Amino acid sequence: MTRDALAFRLTGTFRTEPDPLVLIAGGLSAEFSGGALRNIRYEGVEVLRAISFLVRDRDWGTYDPEIADLVVDQHANGFTVSYGATCLGPDGTHLDIKARIDGESDGRLRFSGTARSDTGFETNRCGFCVLHPIVGVAGSAVRIEHVDGTLEDTVLPDLIEPWQPFKDMRAITHLARPGVKVECRMEGDTFEMEDQRNWSDASYKTYVRPLALPWPYHIAAGAEVEQAITLQVMHDAPSLPVASLAAQTAAPIKLSLTEGSAQKLPPIGLIITPEEAVLSQALLEAGTSPGAQALLFPFDPLAGHDAAVFGDFAALAAGHRGSTTLEIALPCRSALDEELGAIAAAMHMAGFAPDAIMVSPAVDRQSTPPGSPWPECPPLEDVYAAARSVFPSAMLGGGMLSYFTELNRKRVPADNLDFISHCTNPIVHAGDDHSVMQTLEALPFITRSVRAIYGDRRYRIGPSTIPMRQNPYGSRTMDNPGGSRIPMANRDPRQTGLFAAAYAVGYAISVAPAGLDQLTLSALTGPFGLMAGAGEPVAEGGRRPLFHVVSMLADLAGAMATILASSQPDHVLGMRAEREGSLTILLGNLTPLPQMLDLSALDIPAHASVSRLDAETMLSSATGALRADVLENGNVMIGGYGVLRIDA
Repeated sequence: MTRDALAFRLTGTFRTEPDPLVLIAGGLSAEFSGGALRNIRYEGVEVLRAISFLVRDRDWGTYDPEIADLVVDQHANGFTVSYGATCLGPDGTHLDIKARIDGESDGRLRFSGTARSDTGFETNRCGFCVLHPIVGVAGSAVRIEHVDGTLEDTVLPDLIEPWQPFKDMRAITHLARPGVKVECRMEGDTFEMEDQRNWSDASYKTYVRPLALPWPYHIAAGAEVEQAITLQVMHDAPSLPVASLAAQTAAPIKLSLTEGSAQKLPPIGLIITPEEAVLSQALLEAGTSPGAQALLFPFDPLAGHDAAVFGDFAALAAGHRGSTTLEIALPCRSALDEELGAIAAAMHMAGFAPDAIMVSPAVDRQSTPPGSPWPECPPLEDVYAAARSVFPSAMLGGGMLSYFTELNRKRVPADNLDFISHCTNPIVHAGDDHSVMQTLEALPFITRSVRAIYGDRRYRIGPSTIPMRQNPYGSRTMDNPGGSRIPMANRDPRQTGLFAAAYAVGYAISVAPAGLDQLTLSALTGPFGLMAGAGEPVAEGGRRPLFHVVSMLADLAGAMATILASSQPDHVLGMRAEREGSLTILLGNLTPLPQMLDLSALDIPAHASVSRLDAETMLSSATGALRADVLENGNVMIGGYGVLRIDA
């Protein structure tokens, strides 16, 4: 298989991400890519997730300028990097950036940046963002130095904080590992932190400038924005031997059983939009179905949906043996009982009677950032009471049609609701492969936070897809005709490749402990769908790799699942599901490279069979017996962004 063909099967695009440049200064290492530093480690331990000088437009889209005049000097005592970049704004405006990075063997790293515009430049944000990791760091002690010099000893939030946990920041110090402290000092402006787990980002983000200040704002022609981030590692613990670090990464990834309590795996849903309803029905009637147990129908009058859509929904519901839910984005522009009553009457005329109604004011789909006034909206108690009155026989759901962020910031009164629901999206802030896959780390924090707020109430997630369905933070989602990896895009090439399949497996495993009532990860057709468009390399019948994973998850609905411990959970995740004497082990590779797995601790029976989805098998059937050598030594290879299902 050629390199281009492999890239296309993995990510749905021939465009490959450039390999990062690894920079080393003594025990300090970092990856330089696209003008940013990532995966900043000291003696192999991640101390910061990223440092980047970012410029955001008025819709919070992130500029991605070409790097110019790049100079890299890697020397015995450290490294120096310098570069320039230019952001091209609307109406001929531009912003020139010059940056310099210095790393020293004593554990000091400095990243400085200057931005200047000859034309003036409109932006929502211009300056540094620093990302702290979450796994092993959430809930730990930190010291905050504020801009007035005062010190605050506190902790990073464990449950997700809806608003900024820390403001007016000059520096933050945390413990990377026993005996190793890391200070991150931020100069040039006032910084504050937000809990990016709200958006399913796997980080705490310290950024400039405070959100209480107006945005967008204007950088005057000729004005300079100068900032710097200085990282200092302070340690009194023995250094880790290099040999042991290398051995950890070279060994097979070991999967083992855990003591955690089993949770029932949820029914799997499909979202069927009015625009895709007719095609979806034709495919389902032709037998092209992943076996999903639930159909989710969105209805948004402000998007042009009218009574005509209910006939299509009714036809789909009539042929579906599982549950159905209508998702209403209520305009709230007239009396609530009148708006809901008109919807109910149109549904009755069409013969559409879904099992559940999920209702939310349309205005709540848009984010209300810190310091901004809440938009005019009827009390949610009144919205839910009216919906209960108009739809007395249906289950009633509330929450947010957008993301957990909005649910966490506007916590709905749930006493009279049958279930809570929200979505997530992995490309709100970053679109590169690694960042998207890293969002899986945040999902357990999201589900634990929801459970902390709403207890054991029925809990649904979705639709949660890689492409963005709706942008709560701007006026639009981003068009992506070139099939790039960009934030907030309404189409994403990875939806068509193995990447989406591995992401969905990782997603289902990450939320399994929450005991969800329903999980929706796709549509059947369209940009969020399971079926291929023209030119995609898929198996006969037009099924994307994600189709097979959704079918697997639907097949496992109702089984009791426990999460497997992984020696490298950022590489491979797994779960064990049991039902009526049958055993299934589901594994997903979250990386583009093949990984050797050690399954010796899983007690796989000799008669087990394996289904394999990877770049070699995605165009054909991939079911057969496990080889004898796999059963004897417990090792098996999983392909890049591959999926293994073992049944016994």
